[in-house]
Amino acid sequence: MALEVLDALDSARTQWYHVTAIVIAGMGFFTDAYDLFCISTVSKLLGRLYYFDPNSQKPGKLPPNVNNTVVGVALVGTLAGQLVFGWLGDKLGRKKVYGMTLMLMVVCAICSGLSFGSTARSVMGTLCFFRFWLGFGIGGDYPLSATIMSEYANKRTRGAFIAAVFAMQGVGIIFAGLVSMCMSRLFLWYLDAPPYAEDKVLSTQPEADFLWRIVLMVGAAPALMTYYWRMKMPETGRYTAIVEGNAKQAAADMARVLDIEIVAQQEKLAEFKAANDYPLLSDEFFQRHGRHLIGTMSTWFLLDIAFYSQNLTQKDIFPAIGLIKKEPQMNALDEVFQTSRAMFVIALFGTFPGYWFTVFFIERIGRFKIQLIGFFMMSFFMFVIGVKYEYLKDNGNLFALLYGLTFFFANFGPNSTTFVLPAELFPTRVRSTCHALSAAAGKAGAMVGAFGIQNYTLSGETSKIKRTMFILAFTNMLGFFCSFLVTETKGRSLEEISGEDGRESELTPTPNDRVSNRQPHTETM
Repeated sequence: MALEVLDALDSARTQWYHVTAIVIAGMGFFTDAYDLFCISTVSKLLGRLYYFDPNSQKPGKLPPNVNNTVVGVALVGTLAGQLVFGWLGDKLGRKKVYGMTLMLMVVCAICSGLSFGSTARSVMGTLCFFRFWLGFGIGGDYPLSATIMSEYANKRTRGAFIAAVFAMQGVGIIFAGLVSMCMSRLFLWYLDAPPYAEDKVLSTQPEADFLWRIVLMVGAAPALMTYYWRMKMPETGRYTAIVEGNAKQAAADMARVLDIEIVAQQEKLAEFKAANDYPLLSDEFFQRHGRHLIGTMSTWFLLDIAFYSQNLTQKDIFPAIGLIKKEPQMNALDEVFQTSRAMFVIALFGTFPGYWFTVFFIERIGRFKIQLIGFFMMSFFMFVIGVKYEYLKDNGNLFALLYGLTFFFANFGPNSTTFVLPAELFPTRVRSTCHALSAAAGKAGAMVGAFGIQNYTLSGETSKIKRTMFILAFTNMLGFFCSFLVTETKGRSLEEISGEDGRESELTPTPNDRVSNRQPHTETM
């Protein structure tokens, strides 16, 4: 029951428009990652500025509940935004709500840096308010970008295109460390100060209050630059045809952007829609796709417990294992610089390569194998770090190598594939919603990391950091086993995967299955 507009999309050659779509959607993820992770580079500075205690032998520190809220509130907003915008993406169309998310991110990134008040409580309160709504906008980017890219791409390169959009998250994480590092170094050139151990008061430069605000507001720039181009993108042909039922418009839109001839098939489209007219909350949906939805939600949930715990707690782990100086040995700006530099190096050599390994190998190895390899290797390296932590504390370079490898296999692994698979496994009618449900489960896992796991590392105690590594190793192994609930999608059309074209959404046949299904060969005389 294939439609020509869908066949044309699946078989279209890779063109400049595909590259443009990757850049436009990818810049959203660049902004998402920057906004979510830049807070880790300046959260300790907030403690020095607003929670200074002259009687303490250590610099001011955000109280645990305040720290968890400042770092994690954007994740709460992201979860809510994923559900809301994911649902709207299926109801109103991908394009109509795509621009809303971007403008919300621009406004709230700027307002986060302008957090006002004269007391610690008022500044932290307004900061958390705007970061919640920043996260709300970020949340919409996940299902919409993934769905748009999957519905534009051809079936040969779809996985690589979606992974390339997500890989911009790695660039955003690097940029978060780079901006904080460069800005803090620039401030230090003009505003050097003694370390806290020598002078408790002068070690925190008052001008540092501008630094964290600038770092947060920089996140508005890339989102603002791509807003116009997002608004120029047409609705995806699959949504226009399958959901709106307008084959003529879908054919016209896709013929224009992909420079191909497409024939509208309105009558055939009506048959196609009638064969797939079942709602998300129905027995038929759960019989066809329930296992896959449980698989994508559970694996993303377990992955994000580990991934966000790693990213949000490294500021506490670095001084504990000697990658940067102890807090009393630094002034406020120097602490930002050293923390940002360590995060930048880990991201550049561990996080960033993993994303692009996925882009280059996902169509060769497949989503399923990459996810299994990633979960297993993350679990292995975290277990090794936990077992040998006392030794690694005295060997910072070896620790950085092992820690970097956990980031590498997170991204050349489930951090990328859990984003790709929900964009491919589900029917067009509910694709954005199902991706949103999966992503929201991931953010629930991230909240476990921000509000739970992070408590173990705040003190820098050896026993607690070891316990954290063992917990995360176990979490990743659970993710490994839950991955068997999903299926390989490589090389198949979206309609074949979801069963919309009349075929069931099942595991790709093995070579033995294919042999057994062949018709016996008979010779003719």
